[in-house]
Amino acid sequence: MNIIDRYDAYIKAHLNEKEPFITHMEEYAEENRVPIMESVGIESLIGLLRIQKPKNVLEIGSAIGYSAIRIATALKETKILTIERDAERYTKAVENILQCGLTKRIQIIEADALEIELDKVYNETFDALFIDAAKGQYQRFFEKYTPFLNSNGVIYCDNIFMHGMVLREDTDVPKRSRTMIRKLKEFTRWVMSHPEYDSVLLPIGDGLLIATKKQEIL
Repeated sequence: MNIIDRYDAYIKAHLNEKEPFITHMEEYAEENRVPIMESVGIESLIGLLRIQKPKNVLEIGSAIGYSAIRIATALKETKILTIERDAERYTKAVENILQCGLTKRIQIIEADALEIELDKVYNETFDALFIDAAKGQYQRFFEKYTPFLNSNGVIYCDNIFMHGMVLREDTDVPKRSRTMIRKLKEFTRWVMSHPEYDSVLLPIGDGLLIATKKQEIL
Protein backbone atom coordinates (compact mmCIF):
# COMPACT_ATOMS: atom_id res chain seq x y z
CA MET A 1 0.00 0.00 0.00
CA ASN A 2 1.48 3.36 -1.07
CA ILE A 3 1.27 6.54 0.98
CA ILE A 4 -1.80 7.85 -0.91
CA ASP A 5 -3.68 4.62 -0.21
CA ARG A 6 -2.69 4.90 3.45
CA TYR A 7 -4.02 8.44 3.62
CA ASP A 8 -7.24 7.24 2.01
CA ALA A 9 -7.61 4.35 4.45
CA TYR A 10 -6.91 6.65 7.40
CA ILE A 11 -9.60 9.11 6.29
CA LYS A 12 -12.13 6.31 5.74
CA ALA A 13 -11.48 5.02 9.24
CA HIS A 14 -12.64 8.35 10.63
CA LEU A 15 -15.82 8.74 8.59
CA ASN A 16 -19.12 8.60 10.40
CA GLU A 17 -21.24 5.48 10.14
CA LYS A 18 -23.58 5.59 7.15
CA GLU A 19 -27.32 5.17 7.11
CA PRO A 20 -28.39 1.63 6.10
CA PHE A 21 -29.98 2.85 2.87
CA ILE A 22 -26.76 4.59 1.82
CA THR A 23 -24.82 1.38 2.42
CA HIS A 24 -27.47 -0.50 0.41
CA MET A 25 -26.99 1.88 -2.54
CA GLU A 26 -23.23 1.44 -2.38
CA GLU A 27 -23.59 -2.34 -2.36
CA TYR A 28 -26.04 -2.19 -5.29
CA ALA A 29 -23.60 0.01 -7.25
CA GLU A 30 -20.72 -2.39 -6.64
CA GLU A 31 -22.75 -5.46 -7.54
CA ASN A 32 -24.13 -3.88 -10.71
CA ARG A 33 -20.97 -1.99 -11.72
CA VAL A 34 -22.61 1.40 -11.46
CA PRO A 35 -20.01 4.16 -11.06
CA ILE A 36 -20.65 6.30 -7.98
CA MET A 37 -18.36 8.58 -6.00
CA GLU A 38 -16.21 6.70 -3.53
CA SER A 39 -16.39 7.48 0.18
CA VAL A 40 -13.59 10.04 0.55
CA GLY A 41 -14.62 11.86 -2.62
CA ILE A 42 -18.29 12.27 -1.73
CA GLU A 43 -17.53 13.24 1.87
CA SER A 44 -15.08 15.89 0.65
CA LEU A 45 -17.56 17.23 -1.90
CA ILE A 46 -20.25 17.44 0.78
CA GLY A 47 -17.82 19.27 3.05
CA LEU A 48 -17.10 21.84 0.34
CA LEU A 49 -20.80 22.28 -0.37
CA ARG A 50 -21.49 22.81 3.33
CA ILE A 51 -19.07 25.73 3.17
CA GLN A 52 -20.59 27.10 -0.04
CA LYS A 53 -24.24 26.55 1.06
CA PRO A 54 -25.76 26.41 -2.44
CA LYS A 55 -29.53 26.81 -2.72
CA ASN A 56 -29.68 25.03 -6.08
CA VAL A 57 -27.35 22.39 -7.51
CA LEU A 58 -27.31 21.07 -11.07
CA GLU A 59 -25.85 17.58 -11.43
CA ILE A 60 -24.87 16.12 -14.80
CA GLY A 61 -24.95 12.34 -14.43
CA SER A 62 -27.39 10.97 -11.84
CA ALA A 63 -26.55 7.26 -12.13
CA ILE A 64 -28.70 5.70 -9.36
CA GLY A 65 -29.13 8.98 -7.50
CA TYR A 66 -26.38 8.31 -4.97
CA SER A 67 -24.60 11.69 -5.04
CA ALA A 68 -27.82 13.69 -5.23
CA ILE A 69 -29.25 11.82 -2.24
CA ARG A 70 -26.04 12.22 -0.23
CA ILE A 71 -25.94 15.97 -0.95
CA ALA A 72 -29.64 16.52 -0.24
CA THR A 73 -29.41 14.54 2.99
CA ALA A 74 -26.45 16.61 4.21
CA LEU A 75 -27.69 20.03 3.05
CA LYS A 76 -31.28 20.30 4.24
CA GLU A 77 -32.08 23.54 2.41
CA THR A 78 -30.56 22.59 -0.94
CA LYS A 79 -32.54 21.63 -4.03
CA ILE A 80 -30.99 19.49 -6.76
CA LEU A 81 -31.79 19.06 -10.43
CA THR A 82 -30.06 16.00 -11.86
CA ILE A 83 -29.93 14.65 -15.42
CA GLU A 84 -29.46 11.00 -16.43
CA ARG A 85 -29.67 9.51 -19.93
CA ASP A 86 -29.52 5.79 -19.09
CA ALA A 87 -33.09 4.53 -18.71
CA GLU A 88 -32.30 1.73 -16.26
CA ARG A 89 -30.22 3.95 -13.99
CA TYR A 90 -32.82 6.71 -14.21
CA THR A 91 -35.54 4.30 -13.07
CA LYS A 92 -33.40 3.12 -10.16
CA ALA A 93 -32.59 6.70 -9.20
CA VAL A 94 -36.28 7.62 -9.16
CA GLU A 95 -36.93 4.63 -6.90
CA ASN A 96 -34.10 5.57 -4.53
CA ILE A 97 -35.13 9.22 -4.34
CA LEU A 98 -38.70 8.19 -3.57
CA GLN A 99 -37.62 5.74 -0.85
CA CYS A 100 -35.51 8.45 0.78
CA GLY A 101 -38.44 10.87 0.83
CA LEU A 102 -36.53 13.47 -1.19
CA THR A 103 -38.84 13.98 -4.16
CA LYS A 104 -39.56 17.58 -3.10
CA ARG A 105 -35.88 18.52 -3.19
CA ILE A 106 -34.44 16.29 -5.92
CA GLN A 107 -35.83 16.59 -9.44
CA ILE A 108 -34.49 14.12 -11.96
CA ILE A 109 -34.77 14.39 -15.74
CA GLU A 110 -34.29 11.46 -18.11
CA ALA A 111 -32.39 12.99 -21.03
CA ASP A 112 -29.06 13.30 -22.78
CA ALA A 113 -27.46 16.29 -21.08
CA LEU A 114 -25.84 17.35 -24.35
CA GLU A 115 -29.15 17.38 -26.21
CA ILE A 116 -31.71 18.71 -23.74
CA GLU A 117 -32.59 22.42 -23.89
CA LEU A 118 -32.60 23.05 -20.16
CA ASP A 119 -34.04 26.55 -20.32
CA LYS A 120 -37.22 25.12 -21.82
CA VAL A 121 -37.89 22.75 -18.90
CA TYR A 122 -36.34 24.63 -15.96
CA ASN A 123 -36.38 28.35 -15.25
CA GLU A 124 -33.97 28.75 -12.34
CA THR A 125 -30.23 29.32 -12.13
CA PHE A 126 -27.79 27.38 -9.96
CA ASP A 127 -25.19 28.06 -7.31
CA ALA A 128 -23.25 24.87 -8.06
CA LEU A 129 -22.70 22.63 -11.06
CA PHE A 130 -21.54 19.06 -10.45
CA ILE A 131 -20.24 17.21 -13.53
CA ASP A 132 -19.98 13.44 -13.16
CA ALA A 133 -21.03 11.95 -16.50
CA ALA A 134 -19.22 10.86 -19.69
CA LYS A 135 -15.58 11.79 -19.02
CA GLY A 136 -14.78 12.43 -22.67
CA GLN A 137 -17.49 15.09 -22.81
CA TYR A 138 -16.52 17.20 -19.80
CA GLN A 139 -15.59 20.27 -21.83
CA ARG A 140 -18.90 20.17 -23.70
CA PHE A 141 -20.81 19.84 -20.41
CA PHE A 142 -18.80 22.70 -18.94
CA GLU A 143 -19.44 25.02 -21.88
CA LYS A 144 -23.12 24.11 -22.14
CA TYR A 145 -24.06 24.46 -18.47
CA THR A 146 -21.86 27.15 -16.94
CA PRO A 147 -24.17 29.84 -18.42
CA PHE A 148 -26.85 28.53 -16.02
CA LEU A 149 -24.67 29.36 -13.01
CA ASN A 150 -25.09 32.41 -10.83
CA SER A 151 -22.22 34.90 -10.92
CA ASN A 152 -20.60 33.38 -7.82
CA GLY A 153 -21.35 29.79 -8.82
CA VAL A 154 -18.87 26.93 -8.42
CA ILE A 155 -18.21 24.01 -10.78
CA TYR A 156 -17.14 20.65 -9.36
CA CYS A 157 -15.85 17.92 -11.70
CA ASP A 158 -15.25 14.36 -10.47
CA ASN A 159 -13.03 11.54 -11.79
CA ILE A 160 -10.35 13.84 -13.16
CA PHE A 161 -7.72 11.15 -12.41
CA MET A 162 -9.91 8.39 -13.89
CA HIS A 163 -8.49 5.67 -11.66
CA GLY A 164 -4.94 6.84 -12.37
CA MET A 165 -5.16 6.41 -16.14
CA VAL A 166 -4.40 10.11 -16.74
CA LEU A 167 -0.95 9.48 -15.22
CA ARG A 168 -0.06 6.86 -17.79
CA GLU A 169 1.51 7.23 -21.20
CA ASP A 170 -0.99 6.94 -24.03
CA THR A 171 0.33 3.53 -25.05
CA ASP A 172 -0.15 2.22 -21.49
CA VAL A 173 -3.85 3.10 -21.46
CA PRO A 174 -6.25 0.37 -22.69
CA LYS A 175 -7.16 1.07 -26.32
CA ARG A 176 -10.88 1.32 -25.55
CA SER A 177 -10.16 4.14 -23.10
CA ARG A 178 -7.50 6.14 -24.94
CA THR A 179 -9.76 8.67 -26.65
CA MET A 180 -11.65 9.34 -23.43
CA ILE A 181 -8.45 9.80 -21.43
CA ARG A 182 -7.00 12.16 -24.06
CA LYS A 183 -10.15 14.28 -23.91
CA LEU A 184 -10.11 14.28 -20.11
CA LYS A 185 -6.49 15.47 -20.10
CA GLU A 186 -7.32 18.15 -22.68
CA PHE A 187 -10.27 19.31 -20.59
CA THR A 188 -8.12 19.55 -17.47
CA ARG A 189 -5.49 21.64 -19.28
CA TRP A 190 -8.21 23.80 -20.83
CA VAL A 191 -9.94 24.58 -17.52
CA MET A 192 -6.76 25.10 -15.54
CA SER A 193 -5.57 27.71 -18.07
CA HIS A 194 -8.99 29.25 -18.77
CA PRO A 195 -8.72 33.05 -18.52
CA GLU A 196 -12.23 33.39 -17.04
CA TYR A 197 -11.94 30.83 -14.24
CA ASP A 198 -9.85 30.24 -11.14
CA SER A 199 -9.40 26.49 -10.93
CA VAL A 200 -7.76 23.98 -8.63
CA LEU A 201 -7.20 20.25 -9.01
CA LEU A 202 -7.34 18.33 -5.75
CA PRO A 203 -6.06 14.78 -5.08
CA ILE A 204 -9.35 13.86 -3.42
CA GLY A 205 -11.07 10.59 -4.24
CA ASP A 206 -10.57 10.02 -7.96
CA GLY A 207 -9.50 13.59 -8.55
CA LEU A 208 -11.76 16.61 -7.98
CA LEU A 209 -11.45 19.76 -10.09
CA ILE A 210 -13.06 22.94 -8.76
CA ALA A 211 -13.56 26.04 -10.92
CA THR A 212 -15.00 29.43 -9.99
CA LYS A 213 -15.75 32.35 -12.26
CA LYS A 214 -13.22 35.17 -11.87
CA GLN A 215 -14.79 38.28 -10.42
CA GLU A 216 -14.58 41.44 -12.50
CA ILE A 217 -12.47 44.18 -10.99
CA LEU A 218 -14.37 47.46 -11.06
